[in-house]
Amino acid sequence: MVRSLWTGATGMIAQQTSLDNIANNLANVNTTGFKSQSVEFKNLLYQTLQTKTTSANGDTKPGSAQVGLGTRVSSLNTSFSQGSFFASENPTAFAISGTGFFGVKASDGQTYYTRNGNFGWTLASNGGNMLATSDGYPVLDTSGNPIILDSRYTTSRITVTGDGNICYPDDKNNPQPIGRKIGLWQFNNPNGLSREGDTLFKETAASGRAINESSSTNVKKSTVNQGYLEGSNVQVADEMVNMITTQRAYELNSKVITTSDTMLEEANNLRR
Repeated sequence: MVRSLWTGATGMIAQQTSLDNIANNLANVNTTGFKSQSVEFKNLLYQTLQTKTTSANGDTKPGSAQVGLGTRVSSLNTSFSQGSFFASENPTAFAISGTGFFGVKASDGQTYYTRNGNFGWTLASNGGNMLATSDGYPVLDTSGNPIILDSRYTTSRITVTGDGNICYPDDKNNPQPIGRKIGLWQFNNPNGLSREGDTLFKETAASGRAINESSSTNVKKSTVNQGYLEGSNVQVADEMVNMITTQRAYELNSKVITTSDTMLEEANNLRR
């Protein structure tokens, strides 16, 4: 019965983690570029009660007697399915069609990757205009350098093609590439990326090295869509169903503890 108390407790702890994850997904249903997570469970080690079991007439059975010791959370997996696109009046709003990521340079000097293309032009240290995230992180080009344009370019007239080329109109008002291109990167195992905040991800040994789409011929190229943003891929209906299932599982584990406690109380009262 003490074992059953512990087993029920592990179930409640695991389901609490699942409920916390569902709440985080629902809280970010309107976060641009957010990728939902799901909880994976695994059972704990089994305890062997008997190495051999026998039938009523004494014959040895081929199986042993083992009992499980509960469950725990094994991993939180991120779903990188593409979210819906929605139009934006911001000319520096970009959505990626495909599996690519934008690269940004954070204040700690490290490169992070994101699907949130809600960018803007900000003043650079040299007086030019730098393409940056809403947090002020520089957006990187295909060479891994911040995209900084000098003051001769009017930012409102800049356009970006599907392959990421930054263009500016000539004397005939025809957009022409200016030699800078928004960088896009892919990963062999994006689920191995380390989540650093709601929409930023960091390269790890599990994800593999970032693959630069501009210099790699072995990947399917992604497309940049100017004037659009990628919404969250959270499915509200699925999350609500998961929440109900998690709540029921939590209640069942709670009843296991209550029942075990009642049985222990009855056993203690046998001496009276």
